[in-house]
Amino acid sequence: MARLFGTDGVRGVANVQLTPELAFKLGYAAAKYFGREVSNPKIIIGRDTRRSGPMLECALAAGICAAGGNAHILGVMPTPAVSFLTSEVNANAGVVISASHNPFEDNGIKFFSKTGHKLPDAVEDEIADIVAAPIDYSQAVRGSSVGTVVYEYGLAEKYINHILKTAYVKLDGLKVVMDCSNGANSEIAPEILRGLGAEVITIFNEPNGININDGCGSTHLEALQAKVVEVGANVGVANDGDADRCLIVDEKGEVLDGDQIMLLCALELMEQGKLNDNMLVTTVMSNVGLHKAMKDAGGKTVKTGVGDRYVLEEMLKHDYSLGGEQSGHIIFSEFAKTGDGILTAVQVLCSMVKNNKTLSEMGAVMTKFPQILVNVRVADKNGWEENQAIKDVIAKYQEELGDNGQILVRASGTEPLIRIMAEGPKQEYLEQIAEAIAEVVVKELA
Repeated sequence: MARLFGTDGVRGVANVQLTPELAFKLGYAAAKYFGREVSNPKIIIGRDTRRSGPMLECALAAGICAAGGNAHILGVMPTPAVSFLTSEVNANAGVVISASHNPFEDNGIKFFSKTGHKLPDAVEDEIADIVAAPIDYSQAVRGSSVGTVVYEYGLAEKYINHILKTAYVKLDGLKVVMDCSNGANSEIAPEILRGLGAEVITIFNEPNGININDGCGSTHLEALQAKVVEVGANVGVANDGDADRCLIVDEKGEVLDGDQIMLLCALELMEQGKLNDNMLVTTVMSNVGLHKAMKDAGGKTVKTGVGDRYVLEEMLKHDYSLGGEQSGHIIFSEFAKTGDGILTAVQVLCSMVKNNKTLSEMGAVMTKFPQILVNVRVADKNGWEENQAIKDVIAKYQEELGDNGQILVRASGTEPLIRIMAEGPKQEYLEQIAEAIAEVVVKELA
């Protein structure tokens, strides 16, 4: 049976897979679980701008109250703000209603512990077990033990002040185009950047419930690129719908992805003596060019599996300062416990001003290596890792590439496909490698 919780909470089409009934049960289960620590757990709820958000918010709050918890409703709030506020206001847990960069029809529910960290798999599974069990209303709380709903719409200021304090220079004279993705940061991000002195031109900051992520934000950068060039801005910043990601566009309209942003931030922290062990935490999907640039600068990198939770686990294990993903999900452990799109932007912009360099000059420290991706349809994708012929051909070409490239082979999570990614200095050679590995995969598994 598939887990209820995926890599980033419970997701699905709102009112189809993610129903009000399921939201109620999740609220009930969360209050039961976190109620083990305290009799009336305080659970804060933030959401993005999707039409289904208020519906799920009401159902979730009802479930929390039915189990004796108190539901504190924050309204529209970025994911990183909920993470920060959970510990800041001494809540027992935090909840975000969002499907991040997905289309507006989707929605999701994800939880944070009282420390502001995402829940470990084991805790999610315990909550899922409570969801699966029928509710025994003969044993339900009643009377004054039923929880209350509290509306706390003024807490954004605490988060805004927190982000403002992370800036180490003012942004006076900087012209910034801010793409808010019609999402949770539509008001907060421009306020923060203006508060630091930047001239801000906002785009996609008028959410209407159905336009979140629609042709905008960190997954659709074309409009931002055009706007930066049109108005002669120094930089363009894009968040996704729940604002835990950030991608950036330089003054020429060229995109800097998460790898490039991480590198700039890592080099700045190294210069300040704040990058613990000079280590940057990446995933296996990060470009070889990032690892090479860090090495050339006297730094180090370590790779984790795909997913920000694995990045964070590695960071917490060794007290590392910075880590993230190519997608722009970047974690600064000094200031946050999850990826934070506007915090990331502030750190990059501060570095630009401090070093008095254009973003294109700063981005030039990393040369992206070409990458090729081949999908091979197979009869059975399970257990491919144990196939000796496939292991041998991967090892052969990885040895040939050495430190100048990488090969990543993995099974699709949703389709009968084996995905082959090869990365290195020469495109033509990568095509040969991917083709050679694909031939073996077809022979062995098709």
